[in-house]
Amino acid sequence: MSNHLRPLEPPYDSETAALLATYPQQDGYILTLFRTFANSPRFLRKGVPNLLDRDSPLPLRVRELVILRVTALRGCDYEWGIHAAIFARAAKLDSQQLAATRAPAIDVALWSPSEAGLLSVIDQLCSSGRLDSATQARFEADWTCAQQLEICALAGAYQTISFVANLAQLPHEPFSVRPA
Repeated sequence: MSNHLRPLEPPYDSETAALLATYPQQDGYILTLFRTFANSPRFLRKGVPNLLDRDSPLPLRVRELVILRVTALRGCDYEWGIHAAIFARAAKLDSQQLAATRAPAIDVALWSPSEAGLLSVIDQLCSSGRLDSATQARFEADWTCAQQLEICALAGAYQTISFVANLAQLPHEPFSVRPA
């Protein structure tokens, strides 16, 4: 028996089917990532998608900037491509900004000051797990405590998603954007 992490295929046992039913679907299609999560009912129950609900203290654009930057920094083309395809337009990201989420350095001319600061936060958290004092001061000035916690949780969750998708070597979904 192989221990290579891979998506489960139907038919699912009753517990897995019930848990997967709570995940987003399009015409009954369950993303490969979610079917990969299904290797562990505990992981499905704890699930990462719970951070994307309407009760988030972060606007969609901010959530997507965090997700796109984290997945790009982690080399997770699978998840970056899904978010680029599904959410970039709703988040009002133009093609230049979308491409810039993958750039090695932040081009501050493309972003509002708070967005450029947010991207710096993500870069520093992903590289060292800490913020320098100037970035920390900017982060605290731009975001409430609840938003700061949500940004950290979202960044951490999408690092986990990136690790899982990369480890499982998930192929692109048919609809996803492929990085240039």
